[in-house]
Amino acid sequence: MPSKPAFLVSDVHLGAVPPDTEEAFRRWLLHVKESGSRLIVNGDLFDFWFEYRRVVLAEHVRVLAALADLVESGVPVLLMGGNHDWWGGSFLRDRIGMEFHQQPVRIELLGRSVLLAHGDGLGKGDFGYRCLRHFLRNPVTRWLFRWLHPDLGAWLAERVSGTRRLVDAEPMSQAGDRSSFLAAWASGVLTRDTSIDIVATGHTHRPVVQEVVSGRYHVNCGDWVAHRSYVTITDSGAPVLHKWKG
Repeated sequence: MPSKPAFLVSDVHLGAVPPDTEEAFRRWLLHVKESGSRLIVNGDLFDFWFEYRRVVLAEHVRVLAALADLVESGVPVLLMGGNHDWWGGSFLRDRIGMEFHQQPVRIELLGRSVLLAHGDGLGKGDFGYRCLRHFLRNPVTRWLFRWLHPDLGAWLAERVSGTRRLVDAEPMSQAGDRSSFLAAWASGVLTRDTSIDIVATGHTHRPVVQEVVSGRYHVNCGDWVAHRSYVTITDSGAPVLHKWKG
């Protein structure tokens, strides 16, 4: 009997997408619970996430509960921190039960070796963003931000994010140069390291399943800002790109 597929998704940007998108995503999580063996969220599940000691952002409570239920049902969940939700930690790990990573990680997935990387800050170039990322992820910056009232912190994050402007944008206008760069980066990884079967990225909001070398793939799950897309991986065959319509 074939194994249940693993589900991959990225760039849902909860908190910036309309309420009906969040509702659809929660229905999708029920589908994963019924049909999947594992869930991989490759960055930017939240448009803003920061772990306060005693505060959880109200707008994410229902999705967090759905994710905790998914874990308790026996479907493991891995979250890769993206450029919007890298500031996770013990709450996600200990209270929700997710495996949480802040750097690219290699995992075994249904007998395949998969390299997961959200995609921000990889390789050379984008010097301005790389400097900003270093500043935002600095322990001192994180300590200072923690002293802001959560309402003020969330307001500042929304001002900086820009995701809401993408909700009405044409999908093909988003991050074209970065998409080409990540495709080339993934191809280079697969060419150099023959032990990796799949390189999975996010960040660009452009869905991709590309066979780079025979039987070995670069996949990008796309987003839920414009596409409501995701990828399934089985123990045999090519990864499959889907669009959720439920």
